[in-house]
Amino acid sequence: MSQRPCPPYDAVVLAGGGARRLGGADKPALTVGGRTLLDRALGSCTDAARTVVVGPRRPTARAVDFTSESPSGAEGLGPLAALDAGLRRTTAPLLLVLSADLPFVTRATVRALLAAAGEAGAEGALVHAEGRDQPLLAVYRSDPLRRELALLRTEYGALSGLPLRLLLPELSLRRVPDEGPRPGAAFDCDTWEDVVRARTAIREHGTVLTEWMTAAKAELGVELDTEGPKDATDSAPPGLTTALLDLARDAAHGVARPAAPLTAFLVGYAAANAGGTEEDVREAVRKATALAQRWAAEEDGTERRAEER
Repeated sequence: MSQRPCPPYDAVVLAGGGARRLGGADKPALTVGGRTLLDRALGSCTDAARTVVVGPRRPTARAVDFTSESPSGAEGLGPLAALDAGLRRTTAPLLLVLSADLPFVTRATVRALLAAAGEAGAEGALVHAEGRDQPLLAVYRSDPLRRELALLRTEYGALSGLPLRLLLPELSLRRVPDEGPRPGAAFDCDTWEDVVRARTAIREHGTVLTEWMTAAKAELGVELDTEGPKDATDSAPPGLTTALLDLARDAAHGVARPAAPLTAFLVGYAAANAGGTEEDVREAVRKATALAQRWAAEEDGTERRAEER
């Protein structure tokens, strides 16, 4: 059965802040499962009409709009100021708001929020997990959100430094329980221990191949919902054969043995969709190999040790 289409919505991803509990690391650029936290958040909202990232410009797997929390480009003014900056760049009646440190948010989470926000009388919906609301994993109706931000600006003189919880009492919000596996969609990476927990969770036996295939498809730009052309690896030259075998080895050793043939298939599929030339195959191999190497490197803690020095 095909899924019902999502109602029109825009997305704002908050990707600023100093990450003091991570020793000043650039948190959205940290990887979980070989993908940056920012790209993992962006992967949950690919059908947004417009996606705005509030924070410093960073490389992303798909095109987005970047903006800052103030005209001067200053960062760290707080989540309300960041949300206001992103909202000013959007026009859709519904707004998805995401923090860029949620490694397990999925399209299913976003669809559940959109459905709840669309209920009669609702001005939005947010994920409720472990007894607390997660306002940075929510869908808001844009007009009530603009109204409340304007009232807070009038009351306090500015939005800078104000906590997001001030926004919630005056909005009629639906709570969407975070009922998935643990850690769930509302799990955020505030500390190195959180990052390690997230990296460990995606490597668990029951999830590792699904996580790897999702990451590989995102890295290669593959959508398997549509029928593609013939596999480009059928007549691969000897040099490409070696490269593919090297890739299969990296995937098998760094992820899991069944990842090797699955990854080789995705590389062929991506290269065929790109045109099927030898260079297309080499580029797909390069991307998949880099992903496998990032995935494997996460296990040795190199990133954390570098930040703590």
